[in-house]
This record gives sequence, C-alpha cells and structure tokens, in this order.
Amino acid sequence: RIKASGLKLRFCTNETQATREKFVRKLQGMGFDISVAEVTAPAPAACRLLKERSLRPHLLVHNDLVPEFAEIDKTNPNCVVIGDAAENFTYANLNEAFRLLIGMEKPVLISLGRGRYYKETDGLKLDVGAYMKALEYACDVQAEVVGKPAEKFFESALAEMGVPAEQAIMIGDDIVNDVGGAQRCGMRALQVRTGKYRPCDENHPDVKPDAYVNNLAEAVDIILQQL
Repeated sequence: RIKASGLKLRFCTNETQATREKFVRKLQGMGFDISVAEVTAPAPAACRLLKERSLRPHLLVHNDLVPEFAEIDKTNPNCVVIGDAAENFTYANLNEAFRLLIGMEKPVLISLGRGRYYKETDGLKLDVGAYMKALEYACDVQAEVVGKPAEKFFESALAEMGVPAEQAIMIGDDIVNDVGGAQRCGMRALQVRTGKYRPCDENHPDVKPDAYVNNLAEAVDIILQQL
C-alpha cells in the first residue's frame, strides 16, 4: 500500500544474523514485495567504514553474516567488529576479541548495533549491545555503532531515498533504537505496540514517539490519510 501510494520506502534493520539476501528471502516468503536494494543494514555500512579507514577486522559475528565481509581484508586484525553472534557469543570468543582489543595501542571496536534485546518466537533474547558494553568496560574503549540508533545509519537510508529528514517517518517497535534514533535525526517516529514493545515504553523518561499505533497496518492507515 505504501509503494502503491508513490511514497518512498526503506526497510531499516539491525539484522546481523544473516546477509541481506537471506533476510529478503525470508520476508519474500512471508509475502512482502521487497528487494535487497530497499534494505538498509549495518554490515554494508561497516564494510564501507572499514574500507575508508583501511581497517582489518576480527569478526565476532554470526556465521551466516560472514559472507557480507567477503571482500574485506581480515589478515592481522587492527580492529574488532561485533554483531549479534548468537551462539558464537561464547566465553572463548569474547575473550579472544578482548585480548585483541586490549593489546592494541588505540583499540577500535565497531558494533553493528547496540540493541539490548530482541524478540523471537520463543521469547526475548540478549542483543549485541550487552556484549558490546562488556568489551567497552573491559577494554576502556568506546564502540563505534553503525546500526540503529546511530545517526549515520538513518542518514544513509534518507540519502538512498533522496528524502530530507523532516519529510520522513520511522515506524518501529524499539523505543530507543527506532524511535529515539530517528527523532535525533529530525525524523518523526511511530511506535507499534507489537514485537519487542512493552507497556513501560510509554513512560520512557527520554523518548516520546510522535504517536503510538497498535500495529503496522494502523501506521500505514495514518500515513496514507495524510496524503
């Protein structure tokens, strides 16, 4: 319905357990008309940053995400890239990343997001932000976040569409990473009461959505009514 209206659209995801291609195939299987070109994701943004700064990463990421870094030199690492590694978040793997960082004169930690948790069909799960904070604390380093809620992430999506922030609306279920991140870029933001939403989000001390909607379809209704 959004596409049929002529409005521009981007799917902004912090998905770091799969390549964009696999992510898109999953959504296509659910009936969504979506292409890889319409997805703004952290891994490609991280790859651009790595190339620009001639950084060679040690990857602490999900196995299914590794192909996104196929063209990146990973020999003799001079930084660590962390994503939602799921089962790869073992003590041994975290300790390896820690040792690399602590041994660097100027440690560089790049995180593909800083979400605290996310929701799967079997419940809430710890997200990359919890592990990022552990490495920050242990190594006395500040991570560079390339996924939501980083401003550059939203700015890249806006640039891809050729739309100024004040003419864009973000729809999401994460009060901090979706709503707060978008608003800091000058966008408006709607929070859906689905997914990882919790009722206590409506009393968040710092972030106030422009509106709450019960689901994605209701958000689309509101947007199209404004045309």
